[in-house]
Amino acid sequence: MTTPRERGFRVPAEFAPHAATWIAWPHNPKDWPGRFQPIPWVYAEIVRHLASVEDVHILVNDAAAEQRARGILKRAGANLGRVRFHRWPTNRVWTRDSGPIFVRNSQTGETAITNWKFNAWAKYDDWQLDDQIPERAAELLGLPSWKPEMNGQRIVLEGGSIDTNGTGVLLTTEECLLSETQQRNPGLGRDDLERVFADYLGIEQVLWLNRGIAGDDTHGHVDDITRFVAENVIVTATESNREDENHVPLAENLDRLRAARNPHGQPFKIVELPMPAPVVFEGQRLPASYANFYIANGLVLVPTFNDPNDRHALNTLADVFPDRKIIGIHCVDFIWGLGALHCMTQQQPR
Repeated sequence: MTTPRERGFRVPAEFAPHAATWIAWPHNPKDWPGRFQPIPWVYAEIVRHLASVEDVHILVNDAAAEQRARGILKRAGANLGRVRFHRWPTNRVWTRDSGPIFVRNSQTGETAITNWKFNAWAKYDDWQLDDQIPERAAELLGLPSWKPEMNGQRIVLEGGSIDTNGTGVLLTTEECLLSETQQRNPGLGRDDLERVFADYLGIEQVLWLNRGIAGDDTHGHVDDITRFVAENVIVTATESNREDENHVPLAENLDRLRAARNPHGQPFKIVELPMPAPVVFEGQRLPASYANFYIANGLVLVPTFNDPNDRHALNTLADVFPDRKIIGIHCVDFIWGLGALHCMTQQQPR
């Protein structure tokens, strides 16, 4: 079989135009133990903004769940004319990691799906429903799809572990993809993964960062720390408090980015994004980060945490996205689920 690269496909940047956003409606109180009640209303606010600029595909477990979601969205003032419900049961709602990773042929405009294996971050046993989402999406949309593999082994990859600039450069972390902790692809090393990224995502260069942030249940997802906001512009989280456990790893990542060069031998423009003060609940530090923003058509949704740095983060992102509305979404309750706005969304390119 040919690979997406051989067919002229490449993963587009998140800041490229979208046809839609895919999410899954929250249904499992165990994902937010003791704090589930406000979560559907946070989702409603997110959908209200997204449906004002693009279509939104929402996965629900059954007809009753769809009815409840419709009622909440209607009360929140969301444009239901741009919402499509699909009764596909899910284990969890982190569509960034379980959903399809779309690729696009810039010459023909054709879109396709890469269907990576999802195994719940090599940590939990219940992932079988989530692993079916890309295949269901390909069937619904009538799109060609590939199941990436190497040496007969289907490759595990979560969308939150990578970020791309749309022209062949990819960000990821060694902690997530090369560590023996929560090991996704035993037996595959750095060169193997770079080959897989080249074949299935059209990647020419991989920028390897070291570690992610404290409290990250995924063991090092890059979408909590470092993101492309333009082809040659990277936003990366930094921690100014030297006593904070995030200070050293984020400083090391910043050094790596400053030393990196793009395929043309030029430096990237690096923009520093602050971190909020630690968000702790029941003694557990949560993965609160402004870098977990989601870029949609004409707007950027940014997690906020009732923190003085909220304003700094929003202003920083307003500077790098001058043509988009920057909208803060309160995530103090939401982050108890160990994910935020980018984790719950997956874009479908136009």
